[in-house]
Amino acid sequence: MIRLTLRQMEYFEALAESLHFGRAAALVGITQPALSAQIAEMEEKLGCRLFERGRAGVRLTEDARSLSPRFAAVLSEVRDIEVATQSGRRPMEGRFRLGLIPTVAPYLLPRVLPTLRRRFPDLRLELREAVTATLVAETSVGGLDAFIAALPVEAPGLVAEPLFEDRFFLAAPANDSDFIAPPVPPESPALEKLMLLEEGHCLREQALAVCGSVKPVAMASYGATSLTTLLQMVAHGLGVTLIPEMAIAAAGQTRGLKVVPFAAPMPARTVCLARRKNSARADECRTLATLIRGIIDTAPEPDQARSDKAQKVQRQPQPHHAEREKAKGEDRLAVADAVGGDMDDGVDNT
Repeated sequence: MIRLTLRQMEYFEALAESLHFGRAAALVGITQPALSAQIAEMEEKLGCRLFERGRAGVRLTEDARSLSPRFAAVLSEVRDIEVATQSGRRPMEGRFRLGLIPTVAPYLLPRVLPTLRRRFPDLRLELREAVTATLVAETSVGGLDAFIAALPVEAPGLVAEPLFEDRFFLAAPANDSDFIAPPVPPESPALEKLMLLEEGHCLREQALAVCGSVKPVAMASYGATSLTTLLQMVAHGLGVTLIPEMAIAAAGQTRGLKVVPFAAPMPARTVCLARRKNSARADECRTLATLIRGIIDTAPEPDQARSDKAQKVQRQPQPHHAEREKAKGEDRLAVADAVGGDMDDGVDNT
């Protein structure tokens, strides 16, 4: 009879996530030779290879890919049992695995992480950035405790709690003489130059829904995997794109852009926090949702006058501007350093 241990499944999980024996060993707190021995013992018990080792690195075999969701489900159930039986454990402490979509993560995390660390210093947050379909799959099998994405989240066994509305604006080249003055109607010919993220990103589908009466043609020759890339393409006159309100401040660091509003009612997305219905950390997910809503509700309103006048979104030399930008840069680095190796910043488009 095959007798795999929970600890071996945890070793498998760490190696499958990091694809590096040294980093995986550090994650689980053992030496690299000990990890290698445990993985070899698993392979012997199962009668199949789980990892391919070579100069190109470590890769999961097909057998490992098929077994990974089942191992994750077992570990998730065990962790839920541990959480449920730890009556003396304070809420919001220990390991919490949170996923975010790429069009939310870089704009929300710098606002949330400082407050989260200050209020819950014993919470060990592990972050995963990926497209919605990947986050749904990983949360469903217990690989994540929760994730932040845009509604709708349609998956059996998951429940989504709305966090806030995030309006859409239009980013256009600052020197585009053909661009219609704001507000932009949804049937504007300017939207024929709409550039979209590649397949798999929910912002792509939201953009198509907003501009349903116009057929975008600009993406015939381009493909982009991030909003930052799209904004650079816009700044160089290759087209226009939708930009969420939460990303407007970051867009101010890109020269050659103007951000203008749509005609009322302005299109928007609803950002949500999703988790498993039977998760033992449901109360903590609700606490996190309340914290995020509080931070967003107290944030200052964007400079609407700037948007109404369709002024250029460019950096202007001002007194002490360099000092402020340096401080902001240091703050961003501090956030990144605080997350450190716990941040999986690769966007999985599989």
